[in-house]
Amino acid sequence: MEQLQQGDILKIEKIKHPVLVVSKDFFNTSGEIIGCPIIKDSVEGPLHIWMSTSESEGYIQCEKIALLDLAIRGYKKIDRLPLHEIMNVSDAIQSIFEYI
Repeated sequence: MEQLQQGDILKIEKIKHPVLVVSKDFFNTSGEIIGCPIIKDSVEGPLHIWMSTSESEGYIQCEKIALLDLAIRGYKKIDRLPLHEIMNVSDAIQSIFEYI
């Protein structure tokens, strides 16, 4: 199994939209990832972050984080998000769990 990194964008079998890998690299070695879908038909907001690369574009849906077992699903890495955009996504996800 290919080593996936935080920021990779995947096309996953039986999932309509591309998925951004938001989990850290050490977590991804388990064969599972935590990801967020990238959806074109959405609206901007604090948890919907616009992204555009050569292979995909849309709003990263930060509130729709999901654990995905890639050991049982086919997938293909299609692109990668730049570090500064990964940081924005990470901040948005973290804001969901803050106490104040």
